[in-house]
Amino acid sequence: MLNYIWMGLLLIGFAVGIVNGRIDEVTKAAMESAQSAVTVCIGLLGVMCLWTGLMKVAEKSGLVAGISRLVRPVMIFLYPGIPKDHPALGAIVMNLVANFLGLGNAATPLGIKAMSQLQSLNGDKKTATDSMCMFLVMNTAAIQLVPASIIALRTAEGAKKPAEIIVCIWMASVCATIMGIIAAKLLARVWNEEKSQSR
Repeated sequence: MLNYIWMGLLLIGFAVGIVNGRIDEVTKAAMESAQSAVTVCIGLLGVMCLWTGLMKVAEKSGLVAGISRLVRPVMIFLYPGIPKDHPALGAIVMNLVANFLGLGNAATPLGIKAMSQLQSLNGDKKTATDSMCMFLVMNTAAIQLVPASIIALRTAEGAKKPAEIIVCIWMASVCATIMGIIAAKLLARVWNEEKSQSR
């Protein structure tokens, strides 16, 4: 479905460019965007390989299992559908830690791994489980200790005090996380009640 949406957006963009007589600008923008995408991908490749490797080392050394045991009470509340020793819990913890430290690019491969582990527990492969929805909410809200990406962008744009937004980001991300967890729990309860009533 997403492929059709992207194709539709591209075709609409070219159609508008033709109608306005600006097809040269549209073509130039498409080429520059493609080049920029490749540059960004190559730049992210090293970081993603590094953190994927570190994740593997952390798994083999028992660090992931140790952190998972430490935060198990919270994880059981947030993800009751995951067995206590399942690798998905470790992947979720590492993703949340990477996000907390502001390593957004490093959190991406960890998030993909966590979601694939959650999918392995999913009985209906076409529908997201409650645990998958909760992980998506927490990954999106992403409480950050140091929002390195935003500080870097503000620095690049010439901000005099690029780090002055840290407290605002803490407040916003904590509020977003709390409200997201509440909404995910309430919607999961409503969905499960409706599903049990329809049987």
